Amino acid sequence: MGVMVAVEGLDGAGKATLVAALADAAARRGASVSTHAFPRYDADVHAGLAGEALHGAHGDLRSSVHAMAVLFALDRAGAADELRAARAAHDLVLVDRYVASNAAYGAARREQDADGEFVAWVHDLEIARLGVPAPDAQVLVRVPGEVAARRVRERAAADPSRTPDGYESDAALQARCADLYDQLVARTWLAPWSVVGADEGQAALTRTAESIVAERLGTERSGDIASGSSVRSDTIET
Repeated sequence: MGVMVAVEGLDGAGKATLVAALADAAARRGASVSTHAFPRYDADVHAGLAGEALHGAHGDLRSSVHAMAVLFALDRAGAADELRAARAAHDLVLVDRYVASNAAYGAARREQDADGEFVAWVHDLEIARLGVPAPDAQVLVRVPGEVAARRVRERAAADPSRTPDGYESDAALQARCADLYDQLVARTWLAPWSVVGADEGQAALTRTAESIVAERLGTERSGDIASGSSVRSDTIET
């Protein structure tokens, strides 16, 4: 059974960059890797509806925190069998954005903290009721909100199809989300966490990825993750 690692963080934090570095580090060790990303806007009807709502469609759908969270949860539930199969077939399963994002963004929109009812509701909905497989470990890419916002703007300027959505363009929401992620890490919510920053070069990124992979897969290819919570403050460039 392989190890599932979810990579979390703000929009524009550099999650995809870290996922790619983790996959490369694992491949260099001879491990088999499967990568996934949520939301699956082009592959799942629930995610598609949520994405359209984030850009102003479907009336007042976006204004309902719980309705949006349910759509994102149903997207993951629809991929649950695929994730379980990937876990059975590969040494490492990497997921770009996962259940913790639903908890962090929804609680931030409700102006609650990690001990509030929304975070507990997300856990009950996704893990207990919908059967979304919990990750074995999580990595938070911690980045200042202004840096993430700048990257979102630069990404949109380079690709007109990447127009910032309602969450990405809300600086206050992003700031609250950053605080929620830190709270989830402090509480070891859902699975053990590692924390990386985003202000060093490619060499630091490679070292960080290799360290995380070595910790989670062990010195040999293995499905055994390190026990307990591991919170680290390495740095990466995204």
